[in-house]
Amino acid sequence: MSVIAIIPARYASTRLPGKPLLAETGRPLIQHVVEAVRRADGVDRTVVATDDKRIIEAVAGFGGEAVITSESCRSGTDRLAEAADVLGLADEDLVLNIQGDEPEIPADCVEKLIELLWTADAEMVTLAAPLADDLADRPDKVKVVCDASGKALYFSRAKIPFDRDGDSPVGYLLHLGVYGYRVAFLKRFAALPPAPAEQAEKLEQLRALEHGFAIAVAVVDCDVAGIDTPEDYAAFVTRTRGE
Repeated sequence: MSVIAIIPARYASTRLPGKPLLAETGRPLIQHVVEAVRRADGVDRTVVATDDKRIIEAVAGFGGEAVITSESCRSGTDRLAEAADVLGLADEDLVLNIQGDEPEIPADCVEKLIELLWTADAEMVTLAAPLADDLADRPDKVKVVCDASGKALYFSRAKIPFDRDGDSPVGYLLHLGVYGYRVAFLKRFAALPPAPAEQAEKLEQLRALEHGFAIAVAVVDCDVAGIDTPEDYAAFVTRTRGE
């Protein structure tokens, strides 16, 4: 049984085209992501899954591993399932879904995801972090509410839970878009039809909940700053040059 981190990376990002290949730091963004994942203990293999030969060439250029997947993949999860087939992964292998725009993901977050995969009684695992109250209204900050056992009840771009009277210490949780699952469930998940809440919120993890599968959530103390906009990338470049 192996632990394989698969990083889905599309060239045609709506808000930041060619994002994986941006290289103002001297290295393409996708290289930063691969290197961040490789710092974590417990990852046996790190693979980029992409629909673009330019990304394949860039990954090969820094000695990484990449596989080509279809341009018709509906989501990152679908791309991972196709990559698992291409790679010939066994059903019992463990797959980490690490987004291709998370160049600063801490090694301990990746390690926590692996730990949760080994210990949680759930088909799927993910991470969350405390979210400041003044950011909870933002739809780009996906919130999660968990039950007493640490399993997700719901994910939303809306402010959940809603403090009706305005006098409850809610403690919002920001969902960090990383996942873990066994290959057998990954393939099953990707084959499920999209669900209504998933289509409304544009959150594919809701497909699992709406079809009755459990998602275990570990709360970690880290701030994973994904790259979604030119401003995000400029700030990342500034931080990297200051290292």
